Parts: sequence; structure tokens; C-alpha cells
Amino acid sequence: MENYMKMEIAARSENESFARSAVAAFALTLNPSLTELSDIKTAVSEAVTNCVVHAYRDNEENAKILIECKTETLPVQAHRGDRCEKYGVIHITVADLGCGIEDIDKATTPFFTTLQDDERSGMGFTIMQTFMDEFSVESEKGKGTRVRMTKKIKATENGEVKERVNA
Repeated sequence: MENYMKMEIAARSENESFARSAVAAFALTLNPSLTELSDIKTAVSEAVTNCVVHAYRDNEENAKILIECKTETLPVQAHRGDRCEKYGVIHITVADLGCGIEDIDKATTPFFTTLQDDERSGMGFTIMQTFMDEFSVESEKGKGTRVRMTKKIKATENGEVKERVNA
């Protein structure tokens, strides 16, 4: 079973908490643990912040962030008799139509930042990658950047967390 949502927000720092909360609320249908929910919120926060800080610094006209989420419930190999347990997955895409990234490999290197004079740590992509199960970046100079992230949500039964499935 799949579910999805799409939203567009202005690329403004005050919208970061809204985006983070909206995606977290959408993920609740998968019944994530507090840790899984926190991981999702942190990764979305970093992705949105990257759009706000980097994507539109030269041109704030039409500065917007596009967020798409899809949840799905997938079967897990049966471990208890003939029953097939399930787990959830959330796919999150955060995109901008900004300046794009010239060198993705360089940009995704820990501590790299294009704003050396600012108080930026250069850890945004590293944090996203650490907190999510799958992570990728696509970008085209002058056309924008798309970050895709996936988080697997462990299936639960009677409040007991089951082992994560490697799909």
C-alpha cells in the first residue's frame, strides 16, 4: 500500500521547521520509533536548510523548495510460521530550482562548504546520509538540486521492535 504527498514552500529559513514537522507527521502512518522519527526530521531539516542557504543565494526570485514523500508498506520474510510481517519505507525528495552544484563529490565531502566566511560546518550532506538508509544527490548547474532519501521503518508487533530487513 502506498501513500504520497507533495508540497511547495518558499525557500525561507522560517519554513524549515514547518517542512520538518510536515514530513514527520506524514511518516507517522508507518508507526516509526522516536529515534526513526528524529532521524527523518533531522535529515529533512538539513536538506531544507541547504536549499535556503545555498540554492538561491544569487537569485531569490522564484525561491522555492519542493518536497515529495511516498510511504509504502513492504512484506518481510516470514519468521513466524506462515505469517508475513511488514515494514514501512518512506521516500523523501527535497528539491530546489536554484544555482545547482558544480561538483557533487566535492559538495558531499564532510566539512566542505562554499561559505567559508559564514558559520557553516559543511556537514549537511553527511548528516543526511548518516541518518537515512539511502541517500543520493542530483544537480545541474543553474537548474537546481534534488536530494533523495529513504528511511526503512522497523515493523512492530505488540510494542516489540523487530529486526530490520535488508532489502
